[in-house]
Amino acid sequence: MQFKDYYQTLGVEPNANEAEIKAAYRRLARRYHPDVSKEPDAEEKFKAVNEAYEALRDPQKRAAYDQLRARGYRPGDDIHPGGFDNGFGAGGFDFEEIFAGGGAGGGFSDFFESLFGRARAGARTATPRGDTRAKLAVPLEAVYEGRNVRIQIDGRALDVKVPKGIRPGQKIRLAGQGAQGDLILEIEYAAHPQFDVEGRDVVHVLPVAPWEAALGASVTVPTLGGPVELRIPPGSEAGRKLRLRGRGLPAGHGGTPGDQIVELEVLAPRPRSDAQQKAYEALRDAFGSDWRRS
Repeated sequence: MQFKDYYQTLGVEPNANEAEIKAAYRRLARRYHPDVSKEPDAEEKFKAVNEAYEALRDPQKRAAYDQLRARGYRPGDDIHPGGFDNGFGAGGFDFEEIFAGGGAGGGFSDFFESLFGRARAGARTATPRGDTRAKLAVPLEAVYEGRNVRIQIDGRALDVKVPKGIRPGQKIRLAGQGAQGDLILEIEYAAHPQFDVEGRDVVHVLPVAPWEAALGASVTVPTLGGPVELRIPPGSEAGRKLRLRGRGLPAGHGGTPGDQIVELEVLAPRPRSDAQQKAYEALRDAFGSDWRRS
């Protein structure tokens, strides 16, 4: 098994903060998403980016990973699971973490699983009556739709019904599926390449061209329920937030669903032809060097 440098995968420095790691993940996930990328190895790169973000977004996982990296391991170095005991077993992962199938970037490497104990004996906790507890990271699509997901645990494949709109911290009990009693799964949301979650609202950062922000445009926006058309008002600036009502996560018992917040990110496309380069030069000449004062 070979060591993976998750910082290198995301293109960030080891001292990068949470915002920098998230921004790098979003940028690369957009670039390699199998639904939009035409690169031949996009799917593998997308999985690698998703795995790196899953390791670095959680402070506890990141601290454990940094301990191993500090020992001098570099990409391609051979590493053995037994070497994780000193510094990782003591790191205190309270639960085994299980990732449901069908999510973006699923199928993490043996390195990830060995490092964070997804299949490690003893990584789970047991209640006095013999129930087994574990965390279950579920795709946002499953939370939005309310559907079954398949998990692998102790060499068994189990189908788990994810209730529509379930919240992080809530639990699902599978009778008789634990080591000696029930299996209790505590829900958390898996990282998503296109959406963040704030309460029941879903946040999507939408890249737009300068002319779309300045002149207004109608663009297609992804939502958990499928793509929709969004009208960008003329004169929009970077950071402006537009609301798609009812497009967030559902609420149980007939409650009001959340919204989707679309935050505009103004990006300047790289010119790929002489005509595009000249268009940028004409734009520069039209606005002049003092445009920041306007």
